[in-house]
Amino acid sequence: METERQKQRKEEFLKQQEFFRTNAVLIINEMVKMRKEEIERTEAPSPASPLVDEFLHSIFFLGKINNPEFSPECILDDDDILLKELKDNYPQPFVLCSSQVPKRSPMSYVLNMIVNLMGQENEDTIIKRLCEFTIKLKPGKTKHLVSSTVCVSQKNSDRYYGVSMSTSGPIPGRIMIAASCLSTWDSNVAGAVMTYYPENKEKTKKTYFDGTIKLPEEVRCQAFSLSHRKEMPPCRSCGNLFGLTTSENREWPYGHCAEAESLSNFFKKKDEVREQAQPESDENRKMATESVLKELIKLLNMQKFKWDRHFYTLQV
Repeated sequence: METERQKQRKEEFLKQQEFFRTNAVLIINEMVKMRKEEIERTEAPSPASPLVDEFLHSIFFLGKINNPEFSPECILDDDDILLKELKDNYPQPFVLCSSQVPKRSPMSYVLNMIVNLMGQENEDTIIKRLCEFTIKLKPGKTKHLVSSTVCVSQKNSDRYYGVSMSTSGPIPGRIMIAASCLSTWDSNVAGAVMTYYPENKEKTKKTYFDGTIKLPEEVRCQAFSLSHRKEMPPCRSCGNLFGLTTSENREWPYGHCAEAESLSNFFKKKDEVREQAQPESDENRKMATESVLKELIKLLNMQKFKWDRHFYTLQV
């Protein structure tokens, strides 16, 4: 029989979990609003957007693996009009959130949309708008769907952005880091992260593979807090992965920080810098990749998610 204390813990847990649904609705409404803003600016012929499509799948997938589970219909339970609009324009995420894994976490798509609207060169405006939206989200104790940092990677005037993983709890975060390594991050960034992932309790690197890189000194890679808009030094993990100079000793989960996505976007457009930041070794990369895939499958099984071995992409 449940004790009073157990009941209180259960009620508190369910209360905290409700922040997932609350934040999901806020983020979905923000993306829909920005898409309408984008349509007005560009006179786009269709209300649908591949970016919004993949974003919705990411949100719905995280709802699917959440405890307790939130279906798309449960998330949007209070807005029948929005639910119908999204089902009409974006039918695939409602179906495939139960079988396919997203390539990115939700706030990555929000940042992507903001950059599209504001213009890639307008760093201050981009960070300001992202911060203003982030503080509207309900953090709770577990910060459901909330990114804590944004990062800018830059050489000359070109800037490329990324956010930290907008997941709560260790398992969803580890799932999304693995998925990003296997499906969307630049191979140099993925290799660096896979050097440590799946990490052991001591957070030591693999003995058989070293894909870590050293970023050229002329490249700026600067993270900012989304709650205070202050510059943040790289953590020890990012120092180990990318050769960033830091006096910080704290190690966040490898691949969690905004630097990974920002540098990935940077390398995809800057081949000459990418060539300078070659990994220590590419030997045994296949073995490292297989270990990440094995870990991803294990984590999905723990969440009782039946993966069809596809990462979600809009089928046109």
